[in-house]
Amino acid sequence: MNRHSPTQEIPKEPITLGFLIFPGFPMACLTSAIEPLRAANEIAGRDAFAWKILADQEGPIASSAGVSFAPDHLLGEAGELQHLFFVSSPNGQFDNPTKANAILHRHLRTGGSLGAFSGGIFPLARSRIMEGLPMSVHWCYEAAFQAEFPDVEAHQTVLNDQGPCKTASGSAAVFDLMLNLIEQELGPEITTETACWFQHPYVRSADVPQRLPVLGNAAGKDMLPPKVAQAIKLFAEHIEEPIQISAVAEAINMSARSLERSFKRATGQSPLKYYRQMRMNEARQLVLYSRDPITSIAYMVGYSSPSAFQRHYRDIYGISPLKDREAKNSLRVTDGDCLPSV
Repeated sequence: MNRHSPTQEIPKEPITLGFLIFPGFPMACLTSAIEPLRAANEIAGRDAFAWKILADQEGPIASSAGVSFAPDHLLGEAGELQHLFFVSSPNGQFDNPTKANAILHRHLRTGGSLGAFSGGIFPLARSRIMEGLPMSVHWCYEAAFQAEFPDVEAHQTVLNDQGPCKTASGSAAVFDLMLNLIEQELGPEITTETACWFQHPYVRSADVPQRLPVLGNAAGKDMLPPKVAQAIKLFAEHIEEPIQISAVAEAINMSARSLERSFKRATGQSPLKYYRQMRMNEARQLVLYSRDPITSIAYMVGYSSPSAFQRHYRDIYGISPLKDREAKNSLRVTDGDCLPSV
């Protein structure tokens, strides 16, 4: 005889998520994933969601903030998961990639999904498990990611949750991703209440673009005058093959003098200085998060002379590219990844 009467509802098993943390992982992304799930359980009055902290190595695992977390299980001992997310700095990698890939393939065969938060897209892409699928890439990692993975479709949206590869560009985007998951399982009312608990203003979808800063300015790029925004877009399209400021002005139907004035009003900088800073920002990503030779990086950001590149790099960052890379690596050995954590 069935123990449940026809009117009784059989309790549903919770949806279980695994968060795979690597040394130097962004702690804000982990808490932005767990807290809305915890709140949704409390609001719903049942354990709709469960989670496990996983690692590829024995813990504790230090975050980018220096706070260490003890994983619940090693990756191969996690049991059944519906979702598995990589939480990492760009430097994350498996001790034994072949063994880890076998575990990930098994997870996918049982119907699970894979995803990543912030720099976690790097070890996920290195696994080649999600080859051919787009990923949401935080703007501060875009140049380094595209240099290492030129065949991956990199989106500048806050998140990508379509299909089996779910990625979020930063901690606020992780919160949005979890709210979308809560809505699928528990409906819009509990989702709205969960968001209100944390004063999260609204739930962003996968088609919302990331908000980008204006270099050296307190404004976001969405606040720029249209012509200045068009010029910056052209700069971004001509990193490797630099374009003359006069050509940019002509392309957006302005005189070079008018562009100069508009740029200084909007950003506090000349177009040339701003353009050089953009190229240096991309260069620094490559210096810190790739193994490309410094000379190659100089050419990749449009310098014909490596010595000029190194001089401009030192002028902006106060350190040579090579010493910057060495300092980053020495910090990573002891403290995890400390630049940047989103």
